[in-house]
Amino acid sequence: MNKLRVLVVDDHQILREGLRRLIDSQPGMCVVGEAVNGRELLAQAKALKPDLVVMDLSMPELNGLQATARLIAESPAVKVVVLTAHEDESYLRQLCQAGASGYVLKRSAGEELIKAIATVAKGGVHYDPALASKALARQAAALANDRELGAAKLSDREKQVLVSLAWGYSNKEIAAKLALSVKTVETYKVRIGEKLRLHSRTEMVKFALRQGWLNDTA
Repeated sequence: MNKLRVLVVDDHQILREGLRRLIDSQPGMCVVGEAVNGRELLAQAKALKPDLVVMDLSMPELNGLQATARLIAESPAVKVVVLTAHEDESYLRQLCQAGASGYVLKRSAGEELIKAIATVAKGGVHYDPALASKALARQAAALANDRELGAAKLSDREKQVLVSLAWGYSNKEIAAKLALSVKTVETYKVRIGEKLRLHSRTEMVKFALRQGWLNDTA
């Protein structure tokens, strides 16, 4: 069985040595070379033809972002895992656009890097859990903000339909209660879902509760 050929790129010798020991200790993986900057990486990649590159983001001459873009353009089959101290999501987005498939923080355990290498080698993507949790929290906050803004845009009739749905009334019951056609109620449901990004009755109930709209009887 052929081992995964890994090229290690970092301008600190101690880190390169540590990475070599870690990777070489894994069954099915071996370090075939090292580079100290982005330009040397490109030369080594041509000569050694690695399967995967583990590189630092902050390097002289060509940084990790520039080197990733150049490497993927010249050798599109090579996978890239970036190892960095930077926890800014903007770097993650830029590296993804450049073609990197993995992003691991230097403060993470060695097992996290090995997991990233294994995942990326199989064609997957791996982002450090610490960054993933931050991204999820940011997305959740953005979604909550969108829903709050959407709530302000609801018409009185849309709010009535939403509250009725949250109370468990069927479309037919809501139509009778509000003197609407069933088709009109369904149209309101679609509009509410689009404005608030709510896709189920459960989500509507939770949203109405947070707004305090279910404090009174329907």
